[in-house]
Formats: sequence, structure tokens, C-alpha cells
Amino acid sequence: MPCSAITITKPKTQPDQPKIEQRIVSAHADPILLSMWSHRAWVISGLVGYMVADLWSGVYHWVIDNYGNTSTPLFGDQIEEFQGHHMWPWVITKRQFANNLHDLGRAVTFAVLPIDLFCDNPIIHGFASVCFGCILFSQQFHAWAHSTKSRLPPLVVALEDLGILLPRSQHAAHHRPPYDNNYCIVSGI
Repeated sequence: MPCSAITITKPKTQPDQPKIEQRIVSAHADPILLSMWSHRAWVISGLVGYMVADLWSGVYHWVIDNYGNTSTPLFGDQIEEFQGHHMWPWVITKRQFANNLHDLGRAVTFAVLPIDLFCDNPIIHGFASVCFGCILFSQQFHAWAHSTKSRLPPLVVALEDLGILLPRSQHAAHHRPPYDNNYCIVSGI
């Protein structure tokens, strides 16, 4: 029976090299600490999930704004809420957090559950986690875009200013005639 052996060599250190520096040198040489393609793919899938969530929010918003009416099956109530939001956009800032997100929470749960139960791929989980997390919180991002800067936490203001979350000035364009642009409500990209 053949026998295989693995030889591990320690990095050579000089006698005057401090012990902490020796540990750092050996940590950089340890392959278990390096990023592999699968790690990078997981991060990339999260970034793609973020962009898809923004696109999805825009397409959905555009459809609800432009098609159907209050008697449309399944979507009539949402169409009515969206139309009401265009008449009274500040109302979204008055709703409490859970009231703003509970409908999306239900939808996200039903979308994510099968992915979690039947898929064991970390890349798909990375995509789904970020995408559906952004979809879930998109209504809160939207509410913050209608709030005054002074009422927002500093972190939210910073993320809006960086364009990571929907900037107030960009979303304000959606509420001006002809009401035909700026539909995305995650980051507005």
C-alpha cells in the first residue's frame, strides 16, 4: 500500500526578527488564509444581488405606476397605495419601521424559503441574501429618501451621499412631472 507524506516547512526567520513579525510572515504563507475563487464569487454574487434588487424595485415600481387600477386582481391595493403615495409622498415617513416592511417581509419569506431548503450553493445563497435583503428593506430606503436630512441617522445620510442607498435628490425627480423616471428605490442606479 503506497504511503504519501506531506512535508510542512516553516518560514526561515533570522535570530533578531521579533516573534510577532515571525507570526505575520507565516500567516501570509498559510494557504488557508488566502481568498479562493469561491470566496470571491460569493462577494461578486452579493454585489450582483444588490444591483438586481435595485433593478427589480424599479421595474416593479414602473409596472405598478403605469398599468392596472384599483380593481386589478392581486395588485389593485398596491396600485392604490402607489397612487396615494404620489399624491402624499411624505406619509411614508410617518409609518413605523415594521409597518413599512411587513408586506415585503411576507413576500421575501416565500421567495427565500425554497432557495434555502433546496439549494446548497453558497454563491446562490450570497446572491439571494443580498438581493432579497435589499428588496425587504427597499421600502425603508424609500422612506429615508423622503425624509429630511436632519431626521436621518448620520450613517444613512453618508450612505445616501455615496449613492449606496437611494439619494433624496435623485428620488425627488420621480415625484415631479412627468413622473416617468427614477423608479428604482434601493440605490437608484
